[in-house]
Amino acid sequence: MYIDVNGVTLYYEVSGSGPAIVLVHGNAQDHRIFLETAQKLNQDYTVYLLDSRCHGKSSRVKKLGYEEMAKDVAEFTKKLDLKDPCFCGYSDGGIVGLLLGIRYPGLFKKLILCGANSHPQGMKRLWLKLFALTEKFTFDHRRSMIQTEPRITAKELGQISAPTMILAGQWDMVKEAHTRYLASNIRHSILRILPREGHGSYIVHSEKLYYIIKKFLAAPMQQ
Repeated sequence: MYIDVNGVTLYYEVSGSGPAIVLVHGNAQDHRIFLETAQKLNQDYTVYLLDSRCHGKSSRVKKLGYEEMAKDVAEFTKKLDLKDPCFCGYSDGGIVGLLLGIRYPGLFKKLILCGANSHPQGMKRLWLKLFALTEKFTFDHRRSMIQTEPRITAKELGQISAPTMILAGQWDMVKEAHTRYLASNIRHSILRILPREGHGSYIVHSEKLYYIIKKFLAAPMQQ
C-alpha cells in the first residue's frame, strides 16, 4: 500500500488486528527485514511495516535525513489516525524513534529502539570508516548521513517521556558505552544488552525480536 505524507510517497504493509505497532528498518534496507517478526506479532497486534523515504518501494527524494524521516512516520501515524500506537525501530529506525520521542511527545505509547545512536561518534570507528568507503565506491548517498547525523543532545534525550526499551547486541556496531548513555538519559527506559548478538542478528529475518517486543508491550506502563 502507498500513502503520501510530508512530500513523499511511502510504501507500507499492514497485517493483523489489535493495538497498532509501527516498525521501521535500518539504512539501505526495507520492511522485509521484519517479516518473520510480523508474522508472529500480527496475531495480537495490527502491524505496520514501513519503507523509509529513499528505501524499498518508497519514493526517492533529494531531502534525506533523520529529522525528515521522523516527520514522515509522525505524519503517517496521524494520517492513518492510529490510536496509542507503539513504535519499534532498528538502527536508522531506532534513531527515528529517538526523534519521535523528542519531537512528537505523546504520539507513541511505547518505544523500542534497537541499535540506535544519538551521535555518529556513538558508533565504533571501524564501522564509520566502512560506511565512508561504501559511499565512495557505490555512490549511495544514504550512507553519508550516518557519518554526520544525528546530533541529539543529552538534554533532548531527557525529553523522551514514553516508556522506552533500549536494545543492543553484545557485538553491536554501536559502542556499548553509548547504548548505556542513551538509557541513562531517557526516563522510564529499560536497557538490554543481548549476549552473543550483533547489530542486527536478533532482528533481520529473525523471530527473536518478536519475543522481546511481546514481553515489553505486555508489561505495565511505568509511572
